[in-house]
Amino acid sequence: MPMLKCPGTRVQFPPPPLKMEIAKLAFLETYTLNDNGGVMGAILVTDAETKPLEFRVTAPIKPTSFQKTLYGDVLLEHILVELISVPLLNAVNEQIDLIIVKDPLFLGANQKQGIRVVRLLADEKQKSISNTALEALNTPMNGAAKGFIETSKKFAEELKGIKTSLEKISESRNLSEPFERLKAACEQVQLQRTND
Repeated sequence: MPMLKCPGTRVQFPPPPLKMEIAKLAFLETYTLNDNGGVMGAILVTDAETKPLEFRVTAPIKPTSFQKTLYGDVLLEHILVELISVPLLNAVNEQIDLIIVKDPLFLGANQKQGIRVVRLLADEKQKSISNTALEALNTPMNGAAKGFIETSKKFAEELKGIKTSLEKISESRNLSEPFERLKAACEQVQLQRTND
């Protein structure tokens, strides 16, 4: 079919979504310790079938009252991005294609390193207030008919390609389940530390 051109006008079509082949995922999470013991960060690197390849955990991070005063409202974001995500991502040996998180503050890691960070959520009402983009996943999640992924608005054009890849993975795997493994692993690490 011939295309008609009008002088002086340019028709721009949106580019096709970028296809992203995901061979290795990283699930990044925090674990709050009892009795004001601080917070630990953990990362679980898996293959596309969510089989574990590498696990790393931080030492407990317990900010002082002086740090709480100096950082104020940005303390938790500083801990999650600068003291947990960046060091853990630098420590892993595996080449990661995508990082999946549940806490919206981890999205700040998108500005600190080159691997895309997306947040997994079951309800679009959980969307961050911050400057983010949201895409629906056509896959059940935590009892909901579908889930959602969110990332920094700067990387919104990548979400469609990521969505397609994650939907393919979620046909046979529950993308929320590795977070349960991370929590159980952190509990075991902490129990071992207290017993030593």
